[in-house]
Amino acid sequence: MDYPVVHIIGVAGLPEVHPGDDLASLIVQSAQSQGTPLVNGDIVVVTQKIVSKAEGRLVALSTVEPSPFAREIARQWGKDPRQVEVVLRESRRIVRMDHGVIICETRHGFICANAGVDASNIPGEGIVSLLPEDPDASAQRIRQGIRERAGVTVAVLISDTFGRPWREGTTNVAIGVAGLHPLVDYRGQKDTYGKELRVSIAAVADEIAGAADLVMNKTTRVPVAIVRGYPYEAAPGSYRPLLREPAQDMFR
Repeated sequence: MDYPVVHIIGVAGLPEVHPGDDLASLIVQSAQSQGTPLVNGDIVVVTQKIVSKAEGRLVALSTVEPSPFAREIARQWGKDPRQVEVVLRESRRIVRMDHGVIICETRHGFICANAGVDASNIPGEGIVSLLPEDPDASAQRIRQGIRERAGVTVAVLISDTFGRPWREGTTNVAIGVAGLHPLVDYRGQKDTYGKELRVSIAAVADEIAGAADLVMNKTTRVPVAIVRGYPYEAAPGSYRPLLREPAQDMFR
Protein backbone atom coordinates (compact mmCIF):
# COMPACT_ATOMS: atom_id res chain seq x y z
CA MET A 1 0.00 0.00 0.00
CA ASP A 2 1.27 3.47 -0.87
CA TYR A 3 1.09 5.91 2.02
CA PRO A 4 0.61 9.62 1.33
CA VAL A 5 3.72 11.66 2.01
CA VAL A 6 4.18 15.42 1.83
CA HIS A 7 7.58 17.07 2.17
CA ILE A 8 8.05 20.62 3.46
CA ILE A 9 11.40 22.20 2.58
CA GLY A 10 12.52 25.53 3.94
CA VAL A 11 14.33 27.75 1.45
CA ALA A 12 17.18 29.50 3.23
CA GLY A 13 19.81 31.89 1.98
CA LEU A 14 17.63 34.62 0.50
CA PRO A 15 19.29 38.02 0.88
CA GLU A 16 17.58 40.94 2.56
CA VAL A 17 14.75 41.93 0.22
CA HIS A 18 14.45 45.53 -0.96
CA PRO A 19 11.80 47.38 -2.98
CA GLY A 20 11.96 46.35 -6.62
CA ASP A 21 13.69 43.01 -6.03
CA ASP A 22 12.69 40.08 -8.26
CA LEU A 23 11.34 37.56 -5.76
CA ALA A 24 10.89 34.82 -8.33
CA SER A 25 14.59 34.97 -9.25
CA LEU A 26 15.68 35.04 -5.61
CA ILE A 27 13.50 32.01 -4.81
CA VAL A 28 14.68 30.00 -7.82
CA GLN A 29 18.34 30.80 -7.16
CA SER A 30 18.14 30.05 -3.44
CA ALA A 31 16.32 26.75 -3.97
CA GLN A 32 18.89 25.68 -6.55
CA SER A 33 21.88 26.73 -4.44
CA GLN A 34 20.73 24.64 -1.47
CA GLY A 35 20.21 21.57 -3.66
CA THR A 36 16.41 21.56 -3.76
CA PRO A 37 15.49 23.05 -7.16
CA LEU A 38 11.82 23.57 -7.85
CA VAL A 39 9.94 20.88 -9.78
CA ASN A 40 6.56 20.74 -11.47
CA GLY A 41 3.72 20.47 -8.99
CA ASP A 42 5.51 22.12 -6.07
CA ILE A 43 3.62 24.62 -3.94
CA VAL A 44 5.78 27.62 -3.03
CA VAL A 45 4.74 29.40 0.15
CA VAL A 46 6.11 32.94 0.48
CA THR A 47 5.77 35.06 3.60
CA GLN A 48 3.88 38.30 3.22
CA LYS A 49 6.73 40.28 4.71
CA ILE A 50 9.17 39.75 1.84
CA VAL A 51 6.41 40.33 -0.70
CA SER A 52 5.58 43.65 0.94
CA LYS A 53 9.25 44.60 1.03
CA ALA A 54 9.73 43.80 -2.66
CA GLU A 55 6.60 45.77 -3.57
CA GLY A 56 7.63 48.78 -1.49
CA ARG A 57 4.70 48.44 0.90
CA LEU A 58 6.64 50.16 3.67
CA VAL A 59 5.81 53.30 5.61
CA ALA A 60 8.19 55.49 7.60
CA LEU A 61 6.31 56.57 10.70
CA SER A 62 8.16 59.89 10.61
CA THR A 63 6.01 60.79 7.58
CA VAL A 64 2.68 60.06 9.32
CA GLU A 65 0.55 62.71 11.03
CA PRO A 66 -1.84 60.93 13.42
CA SER A 67 -5.46 62.00 13.65
CA PRO A 68 -7.05 62.99 16.98
CA PHE A 69 -8.80 59.60 17.04
CA ALA A 70 -5.48 57.77 16.58
CA ARG A 71 -3.91 59.87 19.31
CA GLU A 72 -6.71 59.01 21.71
CA ILE A 73 -6.45 55.27 21.04
CA ALA A 74 -2.67 55.44 21.42
CA ARG A 75 -2.98 57.35 24.69
CA GLN A 76 -5.37 54.78 26.16
CA TRP A 77 -3.23 51.78 25.29
CA GLY A 78 0.33 53.11 25.31
CA LYS A 79 0.85 52.79 21.56
CA ASP A 80 2.61 54.89 18.94
CA PRO A 81 -0.12 57.17 17.55
CA ARG A 82 1.54 57.19 14.14
CA GLN A 83 1.34 53.42 13.86
CA VAL A 84 -2.28 53.50 15.03
CA GLU A 85 -2.98 56.02 12.27
CA VAL A 86 -1.49 53.68 9.66
CA VAL A 87 -3.68 50.85 10.98
CA LEU A 88 -6.77 53.04 10.66
CA ARG A 89 -5.87 54.04 7.10
CA GLU A 90 -5.47 50.38 6.11
CA SER A 91 -8.85 49.40 7.58
CA ARG A 92 -12.26 49.18 5.99
CA ARG A 93 -13.82 48.96 9.44
CA ILE A 94 -12.87 48.40 13.06
CA VAL A 95 -14.34 45.11 14.28
CA ARG A 96 -13.32 45.44 17.93
CA MET A 97 -10.87 47.32 20.14
CA ASP A 98 -9.98 45.99 23.57
CA HIS A 99 -6.95 45.18 25.72
CA GLY A 100 -4.78 47.27 23.40
CA VAL A 101 -5.65 45.16 20.37
CA ILE A 102 -7.33 46.58 17.26
CA ILE A 103 -9.16 43.94 15.22
CA CYS A 104 -9.81 45.32 11.75
CA GLU A 105 -11.33 44.36 8.44
CA THR A 106 -8.85 45.29 5.73
CA ARG A 107 -9.77 46.53 2.29
CA HIS A 108 -9.08 42.98 1.07
CA GLY A 109 -11.75 41.62 3.42
CA PHE A 110 -9.33 40.01 5.91
CA ILE A 111 -10.22 40.29 9.57
CA CYS A 112 -7.02 40.44 11.59
CA ALA A 113 -5.11 42.37 14.21
CA ASN A 114 -3.88 45.83 13.27
CA ALA A 115 -4.94 45.46 9.60
CA GLY A 116 -1.75 43.50 8.98
CA VAL A 117 0.45 46.52 9.79
CA ASP A 118 3.63 45.15 11.35
CA ALA A 119 7.08 46.36 12.40
CA SER A 120 8.72 42.95 12.96
CA ASN A 121 11.49 41.71 10.66
CA ILE A 122 11.88 45.17 9.14
CA PRO A 123 15.39 46.66 9.28
CA GLY A 124 15.73 50.07 10.86
CA GLU A 125 13.58 51.91 13.34
CA GLY A 126 10.22 53.54 12.72
CA ILE A 127 9.33 51.51 9.61
CA VAL A 128 6.21 49.36 9.30
CA SER A 129 5.06 47.08 6.52
CA LEU A 130 1.59 46.94 4.98
CA LEU A 131 -0.13 44.01 3.34
CA PRO A 132 0.28 43.75 -0.45
CA GLU A 133 -2.32 45.77 -2.32
CA ASP A 134 -3.42 42.71 -4.32
CA PRO A 135 -2.01 39.50 -2.79
CA ASP A 136 -3.48 37.28 -5.53
CA ALA A 137 -1.70 39.34 -8.18
CA SER A 138 1.50 39.15 -6.12
CA ALA A 139 1.23 35.35 -6.02
CA GLN A 140 0.53 35.19 -9.75
CA ARG A 141 3.57 37.35 -10.58
CA ILE A 142 5.83 35.09 -8.54
CA ARG A 143 4.29 31.99 -10.15
CA GLN A 144 4.81 33.39 -13.64
CA GLY A 145 8.35 34.49 -12.78
CA ILE A 146 9.23 30.99 -11.53
CA ARG A 147 7.84 29.46 -14.73
CA GLU A 148 9.96 31.82 -16.85
CA ARG A 149 13.16 31.37 -14.84
CA ALA A 150 13.02 27.69 -13.88
CA GLY A 151 10.76 26.24 -16.56
CA VAL A 152 8.46 24.59 -14.04
CA THR A 153 4.80 25.08 -13.15
CA VAL A 154 4.09 25.55 -9.46
CA ALA A 155 1.36 26.97 -7.26
CA VAL A 156 2.16 29.95 -5.05
CA LEU A 157 0.67 30.99 -1.72
CA ILE A 158 1.35 34.28 0.07
CA SER A 159 1.13 33.57 3.79
CA ASP A 160 0.64 35.74 6.84
CA THR A 161 0.27 35.13 10.56
CA PHE A 162 -3.21 35.52 12.00
CA GLY A 163 -4.60 35.02 15.49
CA ARG A 164 -7.70 32.90 15.99
CA PRO A 165 -10.85 33.49 18.01
CA TRP A 166 -11.33 31.05 20.88
CA ARG A 167 -7.85 29.50 20.55
CA GLU A 168 -4.48 30.70 21.82
CA GLY A 169 -1.51 31.10 19.53
CA THR A 170 -1.17 32.19 15.94
CA THR A 171 -1.02 30.26 12.70
CA ASN A 172 -0.20 31.08 9.12
CA VAL A 173 -2.98 31.43 6.57
CA ALA A 174 -3.06 32.09 2.85
CA ILE A 175 -3.74 35.72 1.92
CA GLY A 176 -2.76 35.28 -1.75
CA VAL A 177 -3.33 32.23 -3.96
CA ALA A 178 -2.23 31.36 -7.49
CA GLY A 179 -2.31 28.00 -9.22
CA LEU A 180 -4.66 25.94 -7.06
CA HIS A 181 -8.15 25.89 -5.58
CA PRO A 182 -7.99 27.31 -2.02
CA LEU A 183 -10.89 25.08 -0.91
CA VAL A 184 -11.63 21.40 -1.42
CA ASP A 185 -15.33 20.56 -1.27
CA TYR A 186 -16.10 17.10 0.09
CA ARG A 187 -19.86 17.58 0.19
CA GLY A 188 -21.73 14.75 -1.47
CA GLN A 189 -18.87 12.30 -1.02
CA LYS A 190 -19.01 9.35 1.40
CA ASP A 191 -16.90 8.97 4.53
CA THR A 192 -15.17 5.70 5.41
CA TYR A 193 -18.43 4.40 6.88
CA GLY A 194 -20.51 5.24 3.83
CA LYS A 195 -22.16 8.33 5.32
CA GLU A 196 -22.66 11.29 3.02
CA LEU A 197 -20.65 14.38 3.87
CA ARG A 198 -22.88 17.44 3.97
CA VAL A 199 -20.82 20.38 5.25
CA SER A 200 -17.16 19.42 4.84
CA ILE A 201 -15.16 22.02 2.91
CA ALA A 202 -11.43 22.01 3.66
CA ALA A 203 -9.44 25.26 3.56
CA VAL A 204 -6.43 23.54 1.99
CA ALA A 205 -4.64 26.80 1.15
CA ASP A 206 -4.67 27.73 4.84
CA GLU A 207 -3.65 24.20 5.85
CA ILE A 208 -0.69 24.30 3.48
CA ALA A 209 0.33 27.77 4.68
CA GLY A 210 0.11 26.63 8.30
CA ALA A 211 2.16 23.51 7.61
CA ALA A 212 4.82 25.53 5.79
CA ASP A 213 5.21 27.77 8.82
CA LEU A 214 6.77 24.82 10.67
CA VAL A 215 9.98 25.49 8.69
CA MET A 216 9.56 29.27 8.38
CA ASN A 217 9.54 30.50 11.96
CA LYS A 218 10.03 34.17 12.75
CA THR A 219 13.67 34.04 13.87
CA THR A 220 15.55 31.92 11.32
CA ARG A 221 15.38 33.99 8.10
CA VAL A 222 13.57 31.31 6.13
CA PRO A 223 10.83 33.29 4.35
CA VAL A 224 9.98 30.67 1.71
CA ALA A 225 8.99 27.02 1.84
CA ILE A 226 8.42 24.36 -0.80
CA VAL A 227 5.55 21.96 -0.18
CA ARG A 228 6.16 18.89 -2.32
CA GLY A 229 3.95 15.86 -2.83
CA TYR A 230 0.52 17.32 -2.09
CA PRO A 231 -1.76 16.43 -5.03
CA TYR A 232 -3.85 19.35 -6.21
CA GLU A 233 -5.82 20.35 -9.26
CA ALA A 234 -4.31 23.31 -11.09
CA ALA A 235 -6.57 26.37 -11.11
CA PRO A 236 -6.19 30.14 -11.38
CA GLY A 237 -6.68 30.46 -7.59
CA SER A 238 -7.66 33.33 -5.32
CA TYR A 239 -7.93 34.03 -1.60
CA ARG A 240 -11.48 35.32 -2.02
CA PRO A 241 -13.32 31.98 -1.67
CA LEU A 242 -11.73 31.71 1.79
CA LEU A 243 -13.60 34.79 3.00
CA ARG A 244 -16.94 34.07 4.62
CA GLU A 245 -19.87 35.99 3.15
CA PRO A 246 -21.29 38.57 5.61
CA ALA A 247 -24.74 36.96 5.40
CA GLN A 248 -23.24 33.70 6.69
CA ASP A 249 -21.11 35.30 9.39
CA MET A 250 -22.81 34.55 12.73
CA PHE A 251 -20.44 36.86 14.63
CA ARG A 252 -20.53 40.00 12.49
